[in-house]
Amino acid sequence: MAQKATIYKVELSVSDMDRHYYETHKLTVAKHPSETDERLMVRILAFALNAHEHLELTKGLSTDDEPDIWQKSLSDELELWVALGLPSEKVIRQSCGKANDVIVYSYGGRTAEMWWEKIKNSTTRFDNLQVLNFSEAETRELEQLANRSMKLQVNIQDGEVMVSVDDSIVYITPAKWKNTNH
Repeated sequence: MAQKATIYKVELSVSDMDRHYYETHKLTVAKHPSETDERLMVRILAFALNAHEHLELTKGLSTDDEPDIWQKSLSDELELWVALGLPSEKVIRQSCGKANDVIVYSYGGRTAEMWWEKIKNSTTRFDNLQVLNFSEAETRELEQLANRSMKLQVNIQDGEVMVSVDDSIVYITPAKWKNTNH
């Protein structure tokens, strides 16, 4: 029998001084049976970094042709495609063709660095692609905050991120490996 997703209830308060976005989102996050707590927390962090009233968590790992997070316009156009991990060059190419903007949040330490070395030259032609990397130490710390019921506070200023739950605080500095050209 297939394992069911685990449901996480997240109250996510975002204070993004860089984008002047201040909002609280009540999220119901389904954690796929094969998803780690680290990946779940990276997904929530990616949501916070791009928070918007039309931003949505998708089915994620259970669907191949959807990103982890997306934002669609009122006319159903894909404005933003957010992928996590180490997608193939083919997936990046397809994503860049489908959405106005694509952001890949990579993580995984040395594995992520090797992935980027391998594909970075083939991504230069994608003006709508941004690649950011989270350090392994930071995502491992973030993983420790995972709980089935969470009240997360995310503060963003000058590209620096502070994630707090109760008395626990994790500081994250995403490394910009590729910026968009538009």
